[in-house]
Amino acid sequence: MDFDLTDEQRLLKDSVERFVADRYDFERRKAFLAAEGGFSRENWAAFAELGLLAVPFAEEDGGIGGGPVETMIVMEAFGRGLVVEPYLPTVILGGGILRHAASAEQKADLIPRIAGGEITLALAQIERGSRYDLHHVETRARKDGESWIIDGEKGVVLNGDTADTLIVVARTAGTTRDADGIGLFLVDAKAPGVSRRGYPTQDGLRAAEITFESARAEAALGDPGKGLPILARVVDEGIAAICAEAVGVMDRMRDLTVEYIKTRKQFGVPIGSFQVLQHRASDMVVAIEQARSMACYATMMAAEEDAAARGQAVSAAKVQIGRSGRFVGQQAIQLHGGIGMTMEYSIGHYFKRMTMIETLFGDADHHLEKVAAGESLFAA
Repeated sequence: MDFDLTDEQRLLKDSVERFVADRYDFERRKAFLAAEGGFSRENWAAFAELGLLAVPFAEEDGGIGGGPVETMIVMEAFGRGLVVEPYLPTVILGGGILRHAASAEQKADLIPRIAGGEITLALAQIERGSRYDLHHVETRARKDGESWIIDGEKGVVLNGDTADTLIVVARTAGTTRDADGIGLFLVDAKAPGVSRRGYPTQDGLRAAEITFESARAEAALGDPGKGLPILARVVDEGIAAICAEAVGVMDRMRDLTVEYIKTRKQFGVPIGSFQVLQHRASDMVVAIEQARSMACYATMMAAEEDAAARGQAVSAAKVQIGRSGRFVGQQAIQLHGGIGMTMEYSIGHYFKRMTMIETLFGDADHHLEKVAAGESLFAA
């Protein structure tokens, strides 16, 4: 298998890495988080100019025709910079639902506006008690003439407090944990009957609790009773994307740690001259390379049509990402000492983001159970 990047992919890699290096020093990031909505609208417009918001969409739909590798390139660079803009919920998750489920007319309406930076999306999927099970859906959608009315509650909706459009997972038939009878619906975030309560997450990003009280959906995406396989596929793609982001996060933690132990002195010499600390830094490199290999594996399998094979691949990758991320983060904090625990220093913020990634879409223990059982992550 050829793992070399094409000329176009190298150009994308250079441009996004240069943007992150120029725009995302630690102090600027704090200013972005303090802005309205928790991110920079100026940066979001710059993403559109660079074509980053169009990466995974087909050219005929208004995108640039990229695939999982292009997404991996962008997400790894974003991990290194701790980028706070809602790329994952809008382009990867919301955009993924549109790519796999939307009609030609819906794509023509929404995708050019996403690519142009005009709108953001959020996937409203998690509920109380659902944990990591996508088929646990209590929110109901009932037919009302040509439209749908939605009632229910969703939690931890990434960037749900600032999104312009929500993609809501709701049940049209069956009981709470049935695999069938699950639909995907477009809902205007400001529609009557939609109430949102936003809050910062542990890594400083944004999420929301959203309540739907007889909220009218704009449209259904695909078959309103067969949405689970599409949702599972998009979540697999999301896992592959955050695995790549995690590699970028770990890379930066290693760089910051090595730089610190080269300059921090004890007994008149840099602590990096102590062999035991050199060994710990080397162990960090090994853990990162293991994670990078599995992130590449998940990327290559993200477009796999066989749901079982794809689910096994992303679960295996998520296990290694979780283990490597925890090890690298713990070593980074310990080698920094007390300063690594302060809010004023960046290394702790990287570890917080790594911890959030470890739990997003299922932690390492959850995925390890799936791998051991030889099941697809979302087998009913």
